[in-house]
Amino acid sequence: MASLRTSVVHSVFRTRSPLLRCQQRRWAQVHDVRFLATHHDPNHVLDKYKNKLSQKAQAEGHESIDSLKNAYKDKIQDLRLKASTDMTPETPAPSSAATATTTAPPPPSQPQAQAQSPKIPSSDGTGIKPLSSYLNVDKVRALPPKEIEALWRLRHANNGNSICACIPVETYQRLAAAARNNPQFILPLPRQPSEGQLPEGTAEAEAQTGADIHFLQWAFHPPAGAEHQPPVPGTLNTHTSTIIFTQLAAFKLHGSFAQPHTTITHHLDLADDKGLVLMHGQVVPDSGVSIAEASWLVSCVQRFYDFDGQASGRKGELVRMFTQGDVEGFKIEELMDEAERV
Repeated sequence: MASLRTSVVHSVFRTRSPLLRCQQRRWAQVHDVRFLATHHDPNHVLDKYKNKLSQKAQAEGHESIDSLKNAYKDKIQDLRLKASTDMTPETPAPSSAATATTTAPPPPSQPQAQAQSPKIPSSDGTGIKPLSSYLNVDKVRALPPKEIEALWRLRHANNGNSICACIPVETYQRLAAAARNNPQFILPLPRQPSEGQLPEGTAEAEAQTGADIHFLQWAFHPPAGAEHQPPVPGTLNTHTSTIIFTQLAAFKLHGSFAQPHTTITHHLDLADDKGLVLMHGQVVPDSGVSIAEASWLVSCVQRFYDFDGQASGRKGELVRMFTQGDVEGFKIEELMDEAERV
C-alpha cells in the first residue's frame, strides 16, 4: 500500500496538467479555474431526491414538486425570519403580489449562473459571500473579540455541514504568506477498517490502515463586497482568501474540473480593529467526506503552512518540496507521520 501511495504522489509531480505547470511558473493564473471548481451545481441535490419529492407531493395531493415547494414556501421563510437576529439578518422574501408585478430580469449567462447565488451580493463576480451576508458587521464591531467569536460560532451552529473558526490575524498572515508561494499541496486523511470488520490491533487491520490523499489549493481575491466601499489606505483587509479540498484521485481524473468536497473562506473585515480573521467552510453533502474528516484536513493547513509556528520544522519543508516538485525528497510516508504528529 505504501508503494502505491508513493507512486500516486510521484505521478502528481510528473503530471503534465496545465494547472500544476502554472503553479510553478505563475500561480496566479489558476485562480479562475479554482473558482469555477468551487461552486456546486444546485440542481444536483434536487435531481438526487427527485423521486422522494415526487412521492411526497403525490401523498399530499400536489400535482408536482413545484406545487409542493410553493405550499411550504411561506412556512420555511417564516422559520428563517424567526431564527434571524440583528446580528444575523435574514432577508424577507418578496410578497406574491410584488413577484407577480415585477418584471423578471433576463437569465445570466452560463458562467454567471454558476457563480451567483440569489439575494447574495458578490465580490467582483467571484461569487464569494461578503461577511455582511452572515453578520451585521457595523454592530459586531462594537463587541469584544470573545463575544464576536461566540456569535460567529452561533451563526453556523445549526448548519451540520459547516466549519467555522476565529483566527488571530498574526497567525493568518503567516499562513497567507506561505500560501502565496505554495498555493497547492496534498494532505493525507487517515482511514481505519470498518467497525467490526477486523479485530483492532490485528495484523490484518494494520495492513488495511492507510490514508486517502486530498489535494488543496489556495486562491486570493479582492475583499468581498469591496466594490461598494472606497479603498482604505494601510488596511489589513486587502483580500478574501479561499481554500478548496478535492480528493486527489478526482483531481488526477478531472483536473481543474474536479468537484471539491470542502470550500473554506477567510474574511479580513475585522482584522484591523479586532485582530480577528473569520473563517467558515462548507462541506458538500454526500461527497464521501464527513464534517469531522473535513475539520481534520482544515486543521492540517495550519500545521503545514504556519512556517514560523507549527510548521517551522519538517512540515514546512514538505510543503516547499511539493511546490518545487522534489520527488526524491518528498516522501508520502513522512507526510502521513507529520500529519498525525501534533
